[in-house]
Amino acid sequence: MKDLRRPARLAPGARVAVVAPSGPVVEERLQAGLDVLRGWDLDPVVAPHVLDRHGELGHLAGTDADRAADLQRAWCDPAVDAVLCARGGYGAQRMVDLLDWEEMRAAGPKVFVGFSDSTTLHEAFAVRLGLVTLYGPVAAGVDLSKNARAQDHLRATLFAPETVRTLTSSGAALAPGRARGVTLGGCLTLLATGQGTPHTRTDARGGPLLLEDVGEQPYRVDRALTQLLRAGRLDGVAGVALGSWDRCGPYEELRPVLADRLGGLGVPVVEELGFGHCDGALTVPFGVSAELDADAGTLTLDAPALR
Repeated sequence: MKDLRRPARLAPGARVAVVAPSGPVVEERLQAGLDVLRGWDLDPVVAPHVLDRHGELGHLAGTDADRAADLQRAWCDPAVDAVLCARGGYGAQRMVDLLDWEEMRAAGPKVFVGFSDSTTLHEAFAVRLGLVTLYGPVAAGVDLSKNARAQDHLRATLFAPETVRTLTSSGAALAPGRARGVTLGGCLTLLATGQGTPHTRTDARGGPLLLEDVGEQPYRVDRALTQLLRAGRLDGVAGVALGSWDRCGPYEELRPVLADRLGGLGVPVVEELGFGHCDGALTVPFGVSAELDADAGTLTLDAPALR
């Protein structure tokens, strides 16, 4: 797998569009996140339907068509330098097929940031646009408004990405060794439920695969990993880097599941790399060449995430 195209880094004054492709947004959290972005000398603009709620389906931030239109317009606006998701939740799978990928490709590369449910969009941006994306804190998330580590790491990734090329684990190696490849991944549940759908990769060939999840009991993590294994999605994977598993049961019960399902791949596996649904979540790029050293507990990018 080859490196994907890297968007340009941001500079002071850059315009950042905030969209809500998934769940409903808490206005107070959104305003707090916008204040953080303004404090970085960015110019955040909120898409028209970000604070909408679907009348009959309260788990969605507005209708599928409106959420897709917000993302489409933001991406294709030449004045916008980056698009940030407002939050995760659920809903990106419902709207991703409504996007005009030809028009978005013609708009050229720009920065995309999101995590959790936006895994669906990270996959689509890679498959349809061949673009590096950033898996990190969202605009209306607690991390962006209150957590200094998450703020500092995202800000550095956006403005000075050469300064944050190595992530270091706070855990241990589930399987030893080193591996090189192009990063990909996201939320385990979204990767598993996305199998067989448009704009989704069929395998993880050549890549260090980055996985995390939230609110899934160990047996459900087992089920999702088994689905990926049975579907061939883990075929050719070079290594696995694990992030957080918040509210996924006691870790002493989850860890054997991860070791059992991933240990048979015969590749390095490192845990607790600090990204995902965790306090102080780090920002990780998908689509960049990197070395995973499970023994040292590091993931080191060959080049900055943004050019």
